[in-house]
Amino acid sequence: MTAAKILAGLGVAAMTAVLLYAFAAGDFFAEGRVLTAMPWGVVSLVDLYTGFALFAGWIIFREKSPLRAALWIVLLLVLGFFTASLYALLALQRSHGDWSRFWMGHRRQAANSGG
Repeated sequence: MTAAKILAGLGVAAMTAVLLYAFAAGDFFAEGRVLTAMPWGVVSLVDLYTGFALFAGWIIFREKSPLRAALWIVLLLVLGFFTASLYALLALQRSHGDWSRFWMGHRRQAANSGG
């Protein structure tokens, strides 16, 4: 679990740095137009949003509160895998070394009690 925490922490750090750089030095809309004009740019965006959809599914599965899940998903769509890395890091911290709690969140109790 320590390796997973390190990986998630590195994801948060890397995404923080690259997001700050992009917001300071880039032009989101102009560069987005260029990206979507290229076939591999489109592939990259479809790949990214497929990952977002899969990660959002995990969030919905894990979270007890639909509002909390919705907030995490909005943040995921806006801030990308910065949010995913932060979510995973917090889930790892809250799981206290229990992988089933990490993966299943609030559903872990139901699975352990047969429900």
